[in-house]
Amino acid sequence: MVIAVDAAGGDFYPENPIQGGIEALNDDDSLNLIFVGPEDLITKELSSHSYDENRVQVLHAPDVVTMNDSASAVLKSKKQSSISVGISAHKEDKCDAFVSAGNTGALLAASTIILGKLQGVLRPTIAASFPTVRGISLLVDAGANLELKPEMYLQFAKMGTIYSKEILNIDNPTVGLVNVGEEAEKGTELHKETHKLLSNLDNFYGNIEGKDILTGKTDIFLTDGFNGNVILKFGESIPGMLKEVVGKAVKEMELTEKEQQMVYKLLSETMQAFNYERVGGVPFLGIDGVSLVGHGGSSPTALKNMINAASECVKQRVNEKIVNSVN
Repeated sequence: MVIAVDAAGGDFYPENPIQGGIEALNDDDSLNLIFVGPEDLITKELSSHSYDENRVQVLHAPDVVTMNDSASAVLKSKKQSSISVGISAHKEDKCDAFVSAGNTGALLAASTIILGKLQGVLRPTIAASFPTVRGISLLVDAGANLELKPEMYLQFAKMGTIYSKEILNIDNPTVGLVNVGEEAEKGTELHKETHKLLSNLDNFYGNIEGKDILTGKTDIFLTDGFNGNVILKFGESIPGMLKEVVGKAVKEMELTEKEQQMVYKLLSETMQAFNYERVGGVPFLGIDGVSLVGHGGSSPTALKNMINAASECVKQRVNEKIVNSVN
């Protein structure tokens, strides 16, 4: 198994991608890595680590993509970026997958244009893990496609089901269509048509409302990329908001130091479900390859887990199963 790692992506490159990669190497003897980015930066960082040099390669990519770069600009003006070079290496079968904590839009564009779509797939989609009181659910689409057609919803439901089974280890994942009410006749004409089409799936639960998301009423939340991205960013804001609110209450109640420690320990344990490090990254489902993107501030642990998730996508033949499900 060979995974290419974007060593010039994210807020803390090349330190975190390389540290995370080496941790992944230490956990899996069958894993080999290609670090993609400016060779001098990568080589310098690698020199401070102990690792099996026979299992690590460096692929030079001098251009660095920032979080402010537009997707189109990256493909046109930064053809030697770690994203373009890494995805091209994947296209040429030099690696089995590519992972990055860099610019999501640029990676999605490069993955779609360079790798292409899987046979029968209408649009690729971003599938994001979303924490609930019942565990991890999958949010599809999380921002790739702002407007959808019923047939796209159907394909996203099928692709999300496969990913939930094979990577999130959910035996019988249920699909819920995010809507303004539970009844089949609720929502726009698009939602009504989509509900009718999804009803042909054995694992379709029906419509779900906003109140059903944090409670994890279904294993997959199906929506368009506009609303999906709003839901995702809302979820990411919860830990910080709770920390601020609890901190204010602790001061007002004048708790002892021991009581404060107990409160913050409880809060920390409660918020573990929202820790992005556990999942590491999210996949672009529907592309003819394996490409995952992580949070810009990804820690070494998050990057290690993203590499592991990419490896599992390859091992479980997720793309092969997607093609079989949509054709």
